[in-house]
Amino acid sequence: MAQSDTVDRILNAATVLFAERGFAETSLRTITGMAGVNLASVNYHFGSKKELIQAVFKRFLEPYCRELDRCAEQLVSQVPEGETPSIDAILKCLLHTLLSSMKKMDEDPQRFMRLLSLAYTQSQEHLRHYLAQNFGSTYQKFSHLVRASNPHLDTVELYWRTYFMLGAAIFTLSSYDSIRAILNSDYSEDTSLEDTVELLIPSLAGMLKSPNV
Repeated sequence: MAQSDTVDRILNAATVLFAERGFAETSLRTITGMAGVNLASVNYHFGSKKELIQAVFKRFLEPYCRELDRCAEQLVSQVPEGETPSIDAILKCLLHTLLSSMKKMDEDPQRFMRLLSLAYTQSQEHLRHYLAQNFGSTYQKFSHLVRASNPHLDTVELYWRTYFMLGAAIFTLSSYDSIRAILNSDYSEDTSLEDTVELLIPSLAGMLKSPNV
């Protein structure tokens, strides 16, 4: 088996299992069993479980952040000098790019959002440090745009509203199949993932744009 094939098998298995079971609940033996490789392969190619977790995120975030950087440049170029793109435009960039990059990878965006949720809800301080070190420049770029587009919010309120917004996005997109099934069952209606994102954008934007009361 070629080295690249072994790495892909391990990453594919780890991605599925981490998203389904969580990081702490998934053992390396379970991953190697699904991947059809021996435990030494994980140690050889990744070094440790922590580094395997980081590699799973790198696999998603490298192409996503490349596209986000291009999208951010376009956003800024489309507004007059000294002005800031609207929060609606910023969110469209973030979410449309998510869908397009996942499609190019032939990956499920729901799976990525489940993994992102685990990065916050499980004790993975090493992962947050890794993400900040390797993808922090893209994060800072969009964080600056979000702040500039909402000057009416102070630091604390912007912080919490951003996380409220992130929580709503992660819950909706990571649970899309389940929420869609309820819509189908209760109302005999359907909504594609793309249409759901279009409905989500103004709702998320409203969390930031609404005035203080």
